[in-house]
Amino acid sequence: VQLQASGGGLAQPGGSLRLSCTASGFRLNSYAIGWFRQAPGKEREWVSCISSKDGNIAYPGSVKGRFTGSRDNAKNTAYLQMNSLKPEDTAVYYCAVYIAYSECYGGPYNAGHFGAWGQGTQVTVSS
Repeated sequence: VQLQASGGGLAQPGGSLRLSCTASGFRLNSYAIGWFRQAPGKEREWVSCISSKDGNIAYPGSVKGRFTGSRDNAKNTAYLQMNSLKPEDTAVYYCAVYIAYSECYGGPYNAGHFGAWGQGTQVTVSS
């Protein structure tokens, strides 16, 4: 039971990437989904929380207005659209399910409240 993030790669500053998060062994529709990232030598940082049912999506100020979370429960997949990428967005990106509650409000969110972590996907923003 885990999630798998994919879709990372190399992007130029100002460019875009779309990450996908797929689940194996369970259905995502009852869970809020979190996106996190971790750069070398830094702690894992929360970047989005996508509610299960009420449509609310939360972001920290560092990515608000540039990143957009979404989900397609029929495809058992969540997404993170990343626009206006900056070199500081370079990191390994992960998705996980929110264990504490099914909806997302405010933030910040602690990685310790999420589970079903899988392998992340590398995003590198460089010219």
